[in-house]
Amino acid sequence: MRKGEMTRAAILDVALDLASRDGLEGLTIGLLADKMNMSKSGVFAHFGSREDLQIEVLKLYHHRFEQEVFYPAMKEARGLPRLRAMFANWIKRVSVEIASGCIYISGAVEYDDRPGPIREELLAMVGAWQAALLRCVRQAIDNGDLRNDTDASQLVYEMYGLILALHHEARFMRTPGSVDRAGTGFNRLIENYQPS
Repeated sequence: MRKGEMTRAAILDVALDLASRDGLEGLTIGLLADKMNMSKSGVFAHFGSREDLQIEVLKLYHHRFEQEVFYPAMKEARGLPRLRAMFANWIKRVSVEIASGCIYISGAVEYDDRPGPIREELLAMVGAWQAALLRCVRQAIDNGDLRNDTDASQLVYEMYGLILALHHEARFMRTPGSVDRAGTGFNRLIENYQPS
């Protein structure tokens, strides 16, 4: 990478850390400039606007999410092995985010009723992840790993619910054993949908 690209990547790393902690709305050019020991104009030159910076932070977060959660699971066999890997990787990611926060969840709270490009970007990313989960569930049904009458959308909804509960219990309530409870919940969920 050239120097400008390296500087931009370093700014984005720090921006992602700040947004994970303070939310996307807490991310400002001034705060980022202070953290980077740069001028505001120096930071601004790499992104053009605060909104552009926020969207680039979202893209970086999504890229890392895919690298840690989605792509490793694709190495598993189609069907239930892949679905289990996706959920296990997701829980692993959440267990790291307990200390910092999840951009998807904090972003949903910040932008649930605020139209605009940031909300649209968040919707697209979360929608892509849910679509990947849905495809995986349908493959598990097609493989016979899950019952033919399994409501794939309902299963994805319930998986998502486990992750949201995990964030709430582990990050907000600081309830010990929350990660294990999420794993137990997923196993029970899958057992409920498996052929007898």
